[in-house]
Amino acid sequence: MEIHDPRQPSQFHGLRGLRGLRGLPGLRGLPRPRTRRTALLLTLTGAVGIGGAVVLVGALPHGDHPSPARPGTLATTAPAGSPGAAPSPGAPGIGDPLLPLDGNGGYTVSRYTLAFDWRAPRTRFDASTTISASATQALSRFDLDFAGNTLHSVTVDDVPAGTTRDGDELVVTPAKPIPQGGAFTVRVTYTADPTQRRHRGDAIGDYGWVPTPDGTVLYPQPDGAKMIFPANDHPSLRAPVTFLITTPPGVSAVANGRLVERAPRPDGRVLWTYDSEQPVAAQLVQMAIGKFTFVESTGPHGLPVRDAVPGDLVNGTKAYRSLTPEHLAWLEQRLGPYPFRRYGVLVGDTDLPVALESQSLSLVPKGDLQGDRVDAERDLVHELTHQWTGDSVAIRRWSDLWLSEGHARFYERLYSEAHGGDSIESAMRAAYEQHDQWRHDEGAPAEPRTEAALFKQVRYDGSALVLYALREKVGEGTFEKIERSWVTKYQGRVAGTQDFVALASEAAGEDLKPFLTPWLYGDRTPPMPGHPDW
Repeated sequence: MEIHDPRQPSQFHGLRGLRGLRGLPGLRGLPRPRTRRTALLLTLTGAVGIGGAVVLVGALPHGDHPSPARPGTLATTAPAGSPGAAPSPGAPGIGDPLLPLDGNGGYTVSRYTLAFDWRAPRTRFDASTTISASATQALSRFDLDFAGNTLHSVTVDDVPAGTTRDGDELVVTPAKPIPQGGAFTVRVTYTADPTQRRHRGDAIGDYGWVPTPDGTVLYPQPDGAKMIFPANDHPSLRAPVTFLITTPPGVSAVANGRLVERAPRPDGRVLWTYDSEQPVAAQLVQMAIGKFTFVESTGPHGLPVRDAVPGDLVNGTKAYRSLTPEHLAWLEQRLGPYPFRRYGVLVGDTDLPVALESQSLSLVPKGDLQGDRVDAERDLVHELTHQWTGDSVAIRRWSDLWLSEGHARFYERLYSEAHGGDSIESAMRAAYEQHDQWRHDEGAPAEPRTEAALFKQVRYDGSALVLYALREKVGEGTFEKIERSWVTKYQGRVAGTQDFVALASEAAGEDLKPFLTPWLYGDRTPPMPGHPDW
């Protein structure tokens, strides 16, 4: 995610073949419909990491704190995850200290298939979810992160299930318990509201559904996916996504990954099928609807590049969008091969003040692409860098956000230095002068004071400063080795701050924990190596 401050714009730039799915019960206009509502298939097998790495839900990895039990839960005679344990409720969150109810316990997700029967801008429409799931404990009930929207029905294995709404949690009680390791299917039908948004007091501002003149784009970061679809919503939890989006004639749909099929319907409407191709975190899901023009090009090594642009913005944004192949080549020289199968820029016809690193399809507001070239390239490189750090290498918990935003800001600044912008040294010196105040107000880079301080400036230039200090400490050659090792070792995996410290130490051949700990967690900013005058 990329942040912008209108007062100081130069200082605050940040964010298959599935034909058989057409027969999903309940999808409007599909063969042999069983209901009038759109079926939305959401496969709940919790948190499957890219490349086969699986993150079990219900407790954070590497010793982080488990989620507390829901009040009123009865104790069982054996731990919930042990063989033969009595069925018990899945945890209502995975226990992230900053957002403890993000994600859910008791199951893992293997696929989300999201089907939307879009009608018109700012108009509610039918949606439904069919969920395939696998239990990691014997489940008496389980939660989905789901906020707002009118709920119509929930079934588990085609049998009506009990439901309650508990804040942003949808609590589902199946007709009979689900055994540990058991596969099950959940179907949720609801009415989606494309005007539903929430507001944060940090760089994010408004998030959720973002209306445009002829449709919508999505901004689910940090935990707004629950306003769009039932989800297991934490950045460490990922699963592939299939999109089935029905639109009126003359209106297009675009989503993460590959366009599998565009199928006209007898009633003149069009069904768009997309496959994310690789697992994606809920906060990085993108689904946009509008009168788009698709502009195709090729990146390094034949990488498909496909931009989705509102028709009247194609020419006005072409100059900067056309630089994507150069940006890809520049980043590949530093971070290695691009980690996904395709890329593109989604131009948002919106005044949204932030961009978003939607996986393989970065959302960039139109204003970012119509002004100064230096600023535009900083925005574009920032979101592209996230495809390596934040999307491919996912953060383990929210306090690890510095790894995502700090890297994106560091390479944005490094690129800008070589392409007409300020030097990275001058930018980092300015950040150094403010760093003690940021630490006081917002917490250290790897230790936000509260969830409200997540997307504050210390997570951007303040976290890039940590990487700059590391480069000054170990030298450019060793730093480049650390960086390439980081995105290679953890490609498609989840990693956290201690993983980075350990890897950096190994790559540098020295224990860097004593150096990095005060930079990441201290109340005061340490001295900058090589710059005694700072």
